[in-house]
Amino acid sequence: MNKNYILIIGLEIHIEPKTQSKMFCACPQDHFGKKPNTQTCPVCLGLPGALPFANREGISKAIRLGLALGSEISKFSKFYRKNYFYPDLPKGYQTSQLDSPLCLGGSLKGIRLNHIHLEEDAGKLVHETLDGKKCSLIDFNRSGCALIEIVTEPDFRDTASVISFVKEIQLIARYLDISNADMEKGSMRLEANISMSPDGSLPDYKVELKNINSFKFLDKAMNAELARQEKALVKGEKLLQETRGYDEMKQITYSQRTKAEANDYRYFPEADLPPMRFTDEEIRGWKESISELPDQKRERFGKEYNLPKDFTEILVSDKARADYFEEAAKLNNNYKVIADLMINKKLDSEFPEPAGLIRKILELTNIEFAPLGDTQVAVSEVLGEHAKAVSDYKNGKGEVVGFLIGMVQKKLKGKGNTQTVRKELIKNLNV
Repeated sequence: MNKNYILIIGLEIHIEPKTQSKMFCACPQDHFGKKPNTQTCPVCLGLPGALPFANREGISKAIRLGLALGSEISKFSKFYRKNYFYPDLPKGYQTSQLDSPLCLGGSLKGIRLNHIHLEEDAGKLVHETLDGKKCSLIDFNRSGCALIEIVTEPDFRDTASVISFVKEIQLIARYLDISNADMEKGSMRLEANISMSPDGSLPDYKVELKNINSFKFLDKAMNAELARQEKALVKGEKLLQETRGYDEMKQITYSQRTKAEANDYRYFPEADLPPMRFTDEEIRGWKESISELPDQKRERFGKEYNLPKDFTEILVSDKARADYFEEAAKLNNNYKVIADLMINKKLDSEFPEPAGLIRKILELTNIEFAPLGDTQVAVSEVLGEHAKAVSDYKNGKGEVVGFLIGMVQKKLKGKGNTQTVRKELIKNLNV
């Protein structure tokens, strides 16, 4: 990159929250892989006379994400109509937010957030060739789906920071069970606003890169656009404010349309939806519902388990694996051995119950099995505590034996001989 120019990047991150229904109607929110135009109704199709109603679950998830990112929650918030014409927007406007978004400010990894707001998604254009002719088809299943938009300040000065930031946002969304944030399925989408200037001040243009569906694609698209802008600036050319796409085959960006300003959308308040008001008690309840976040877990794993940073990062990057590790760590304090067998040997996939992994560790370290008497006591206790599993077994569900073995091993801290445990369980279950 030319040292005479400083790159300036801001992000718009769209996340589909994991809700039962769309943002303003009762149609299913999960649209991925569904037959086209089978999840629609008069509301999300914008038919005359249909009235919307706000999805409280979507609102709650947006606010919880804002609280996790240090945002201030607006006690008064409302929806607006953002007017523009596009084939996949049946109403002719998008219900979104403007001057009173749900969440204001916040930060992550030193990057400031401008705000977080809620809106509805548009439909999806599908470009195909039918009977030798190119045509565009519209699938309205996605139309009206709830969409959380995170808008950052233009604080990024290198592309590596952008990638690190969006990966952390994805991880936080998953930790809080706000969204699966799968870019491959479109439940997390990215837009990057890119410009360059000699002194780092904001120039009179920005280029928006749209339709980014993977981290690798984002990295390539940003670098291609930065190279294009740098080349133009060196030549003294004036750069336009526009929206561009990225051609991965040619490794270049291409113009899609001139980028509109806010006043071009003729925003006005949504008359069919009342303003939202939130109390201190409601906001406090949402805040208390936020569990341990990825960065907090990284810090705790380093202190509590003294794991190498690379081990910690791999475990924390998947909440289910991090939880598995902690369950195993309760049974055995060979923390580095547990992490190594999980990360390098993938033994957590071989042993669904952490006790099985601990049993393997005991075999490797030649630790003696628990005495038969202790095993019998543990089996008796487990069968008394899990009456439903016992009933399921007697009703022909033999697969519950694996669950019961895991529970016995947990009581024995992984020291039970699996064959002996199984034998004692079967003997007692068949009485």
